[in-house]
Amino acid sequence: MDYGGCEYLVPCGKDKYISKNELLLHLKTYNIYYEGQNLQLRHREEEGELIVEGLLNISWGLRRPIRLQMQDDNQRIRPPPSSSSWHSGCNLGAHGSVLKPSTLPDIQVTDAEAMPNTEAPGSCAATKSQPEETPQLMRTRSDVGVRRRGSARTPSEQRRIRRHRFSINGHFYNHKTSVFTPAYGSVTNVRINSTMTTPQVLKLLLNKFKIENSAEEFALYIVHTSGEKQKLRASDYPLIARILQGPCEQVSKVFLMEKDQVEEVTYDVAQYIKFEMPVLRSFIQKLEEEEDREVKKLMRKYSILRLMIEQRLEEISEGPTAM
Repeated sequence: MDYGGCEYLVPCGKDKYISKNELLLHLKTYNIYYEGQNLQLRHREEEGELIVEGLLNISWGLRRPIRLQMQDDNQRIRPPPSSSSWHSGCNLGAHGSVLKPSTLPDIQVTDAEAMPNTEAPGSCAATKSQPEETPQLMRTRSDVGVRRRGSARTPSEQRRIRRHRFSINGHFYNHKTSVFTPAYGSVTNVRINSTMTTPQVLKLLLNKFKIENSAEEFALYIVHTSGEKQKLRASDYPLIARILQGPCEQVSKVFLMEKDQVEEVTYDVAQYIKFEMPVLRSFIQKLEEEEDREVKKLMRKYSILRLMIEQRLEEISEGPTAM
């Protein structure tokens, strides 16, 4: 990669800029740290504008549950004929052509609770062997089951349905719930570029996992091991902020957190967070003693000034009388 170039300013937030050369030096350090890994970043120029792109690691720091968009794994989703996605649900012919509607299987929708047991004997055994409350959860769109009329699923279909599950960091969800809280500190990532602001990155992350909550409920924070928490503003660029913080996540991480649950912690305050209470009390005692000394010093200073003013006023008032 070419990390040189002409000198000009790159925006990194509202009324905040960094020179291109300085940013490229940070980027070079970042890529050396992640050499041989998919977290390395690439950069290019478009119409004279420097653009950096790649994966950004984001840690889950949520305290309240979030809601997944509900989708039934058994439901067929038919995108436009131009789609060639293998999981689109289209019934395609050998050459990719869409088969006539008459060739599509006839299906009916029934209540999941009232669905009769029409499974094949082989699949029944597999179903009974699974506990009713499994640790793996799968999200669904509705509480209805979709089955073929007059036919039972084969064991291979049952295995395919069980495999087709949506996960966040290895956590799966079943049809009984679409509300969950990701494990605190678990990491995900999104592919972004340096022109994307904080709200855009939030929306991209929520869309990736089909989360129903509004992006307005959340914020991105840079959390340091020292305890310092810096909120990224709406005008900030998270990828540039990550580059400037350095690549090591043992020093600082980007967290997704609730706006109303987290307060920013400045560097000055963060210095005292990890101290024990006796140490903090001794700090307070020393500060109070210093405060008392300063107060006494000011009182002495102004007492002297007051005496000087009073003496001068007496001299002025005695002068005309003596004349």
